[in-house]
Amino acid sequence: MDRPNTGINRRRVLFAMVGSSIALTAATQPTQASPITRSVSVGPGGPGARADLAERAVVRRHVRRLWGQPGVELGTLVWPSSLWDRLLLGRWCYWWQAHLLDCAVDAACRVRTPERIDRVVDVAHGILTRNLTGWTNGYCDDMSWLVLALERAERLLGVRFGDAVGKLRDALIHGWNPVVGAVPWRIGNDYYSTSAIGPTGIAMARLGELTRAEQLADFLTNRLRDPGSGLIYDGAHEPGGQVNRALLTYCQGVAIGLETELAVRTGDPVHRDRAAELVAATANRLTNAGVINGAAGNDSGLFMGILARYLVEAALSLNDTTAATIVHTSARAAWDHRAEADGLPIFGMHWAREVVVPDSPAAFSTFMDSSAASSGNLSRDLSVQLSAWMLLEADQRLTTAGH
Repeated sequence: MDRPNTGINRRRVLFAMVGSSIALTAATQPTQASPITRSVSVGPGGPGARADLAERAVVRRHVRRLWGQPGVELGTLVWPSSLWDRLLLGRWCYWWQAHLLDCAVDAACRVRTPERIDRVVDVAHGILTRNLTGWTNGYCDDMSWLVLALERAERLLGVRFGDAVGKLRDALIHGWNPVVGAVPWRIGNDYYSTSAIGPTGIAMARLGELTRAEQLADFLTNRLRDPGSGLIYDGAHEPGGQVNRALLTYCQGVAIGLETELAVRTGDPVHRDRAAELVAATANRLTNAGVINGAAGNDSGLFMGILARYLVEAALSLNDTTAATIVHTSARAAWDHRAEADGLPIFGMHWAREVVVPDSPAAFSTFMDSSAASSGNLSRDLSVQLSAWMLLEADQRLTTAGH
């Protein structure tokens, strides 16, 4: 299902489709926020039903045809959204869409239906279409997130996208710096971020490149591990440059995920020990009463959900009870503190805090970004809602597996 990169011809197709879309939808008004309430319904008690409602909320509010083309869908970055938002012509968040695809895979694995399989296919096609340069771009973090989602779609659902996985794997290997022994955040850049190294390592392990995956795990441990907390820093400039000492939830998530993959695939107890130490350090430093620490909106809205995604892997593959407890506790908190609109949940940026809603839908829709709503713990961002969807899918997987 891949398409060749045809440069200007692809752009001509883009402009033609966008022109048609604008002509068809010029009279469309921005989507309106329904009344938002904290007087939420009791709701379903089971994790599967809760994950289903989180899925329905994201699909109803955010997922739209791209430029009016059938079989091509993406997520609008905010809700309520304007026509400009829905056209996705300004800001292109490749990695948000990759996580939307991964969540769609989660839902199809939970209960396989034709509609869910179609959504996986349509969102993948949306990413390919909007990206303009085929499946790849110049950012190793972006490409690693997408290859993980596509590989899972292929392995778990039997949904293939031609040579997409191979193209992304090759692009990541092309970006590899053998002197540093890792991939940078962006190809040719000197910044080596955990957000690129971790998911690339997970992808390499799943694609049989175990030597590379182990090199990446060693880089995180030897170069980016904070000896005081045991957590993994955000990244470093190489060779031998300044370390960014931010300790972020998603950095721990991908490091845990990488060590878990290697523990399972190599049998080396070093990786099992590293994963367990990271989970314990995360529980100690990056949770509040057992709930994963919150973030701001925008890109950081994805951080909590990514941690939950890989905690569940440690819980299921390594029987890590601490990882399982964090996921279950966070899922209960996120659900209990949600708001609702039209019977569907709206989650906050801090799962341990109640979502305080605005006085009117108009007030909500005038926020320019999530930081404007931070005092109310209410976000318009797709990233924040995807995070909660990931969390509730993780909770459902654990419960179904008897953890």
